[in-house]
Amino acid sequence: MRGRISVWWNGLEKKQRGIFISVVIGVVLAVIIAVNVVCHTSDNKEENNVAITGSTDVTEKNGEGSEKQTENSKEQAKEDSAGNNTETGTIIEEEDPQNGTGGNMTSQEGASVDISQVTENVNETSELTLGIDVAKYQGTIDWEKVATSGIDFAMIRVGYRTLKTGEIVADSNAKYNMQEASKYGIKIGVYFFSTAITKEEALSEANWVADYIGGYPITYPVVYNCEGFEDSENRQYSLTKTERTDFAMTFLNHIAERGYTPMFYAAKSELEGNAKWETTRIEAKYKIWVAQYPAEAYPRTAASSYSGAHDMWQYTNNGNVPGISKPVDLNVAYFGFKNTTGAQNSEVEEEVTANVEALMNFKEINESVTAKERTNLRDIPSQGSDSNVMYTLSNGEVATRTGLSDSGWSRVVFNGKTYYAVSGYLTTDLNYQIPTTETPESESNSGIKTQFTAVDEWVTAKDAVNLRTLPSVTNEDSEVVVQIVRGDVIRRIGINTEVGWSKVEYNGQTLYCVSSYLMLAEESETEKEAESED
Repeated sequence: MRGRISVWWNGLEKKQRGIFISVVIGVVLAVIIAVNVVCHTSDNKEENNVAITGSTDVTEKNGEGSEKQTENSKEQAKEDSAGNNTETGTIIEEEDPQNGTGGNMTSQEGASVDISQVTENVNETSELTLGIDVAKYQGTIDWEKVATSGIDFAMIRVGYRTLKTGEIVADSNAKYNMQEASKYGIKIGVYFFSTAITKEEALSEANWVADYIGGYPITYPVVYNCEGFEDSENRQYSLTKTERTDFAMTFLNHIAERGYTPMFYAAKSELEGNAKWETTRIEAKYKIWVAQYPAEAYPRTAASSYSGAHDMWQYTNNGNVPGISKPVDLNVAYFGFKNTTGAQNSEVEEEVTANVEALMNFKEINESVTAKERTNLRDIPSQGSDSNVMYTLSNGEVATRTGLSDSGWSRVVFNGKTYYAVSGYLTTDLNYQIPTTETPESESNSGIKTQFTAVDEWVTAKDAVNLRTLPSVTNEDSEVVVQIVRGDVIRRIGINTEVGWSKVEYNGQTLYCVSSYLMLAEESETEKEAESED
């Protein structure tokens, strides 16, 4: 056979051989093209069959549709769309680098995420931040000093609903604290103390809070705080755990609707095991702020012993922070924020000043008073360096007392202006005559005219008190030797109820102080024990 082909091939002319080779090559190319067309058509049919089968399988496995079914439907729609494109459009689709034609994530299925979960928390970070929570009980805070202490955020009490009458009341220093903290770059959140007994009340609390804080940059959460409900005099006393949780959720849900991050605060003992709250219901939706005070505070104790999910930990109520004269709660938050959130209300809030009476419970009264002898009228109820003497009231000059504090101060109005005076130096007897009785020899030898009744008892400061060389705050020779604070026990050896001064012994010296700033040491211990039980 090979020989015959060779003879035939040798017998052809050169031109004939070229024509034959061209014909053969043409036939081979035609065959190859035909095979490719058939194979491509078959592949497309198989791919379409697989897509349809996959969609059916997902429907059978997942009931009323699923993310997988939806994704397959999207892919099918993409293929249908590509099939309808012009030739140019198909080429553009293939050249698009975002076409999903490779990469190590094409075989992965991501978790289902609602877009609101992403957009609502786009500013939040997972960094650990340090903060404080404050109310009027911290007095007038120097926020500039706080800002230099390393504090990242402040949770500020904005108000509360009263325990018995159910009235909503603003914290008297709330706006000042929000104003000043944000002024010095401290990010702020707020909390409200609720005693709601209906869902309608919880809703009104949430609306009140959102309206009240609308002009301030609230970056950290808005917190629902509810305590004391087991007190028989508390209006929430008869509520069940479920009812209280319902009201908390109503508040938190509406705070979220108003555009703020909600959070729930309670003590570890109340949260653990759903003891006092339906904790699992709350933590499933919102952040938890737990209060639990270890024997050694953070960072020596690295984490709370509360085993439940929580986003913020209040680890002590006895913090010492520059700029705050009173003990303050300290917190660790397991989140932070990249930026400060702007105020929701575009109207600029009016500049406010601190409430100088924040630490004092003034009973409102209206009566005329005069000085027993002479007394200083001050701009704030304090004898400290931050207090200024605005006028000295003399015996016979009449002022109107509008408030009386159990801390020993009176609020008075004189010549149309409001001042503060030590109550012991005032009297409602407008005909009061300065005593002219003789002074005991022991006192007169010291140049002291005040008479003291002898006593022998141990006392301490209610908060803080100056011990002076003379029983006077106006005498230029009356020097402050030392200031004692609550817990410093000294011996009181004399008392004058007429002018409100005590004579005490301190480190071998005889000194004097305002009696209303003192309390018996036994009473102090009793109060401490009660506080520790709480």
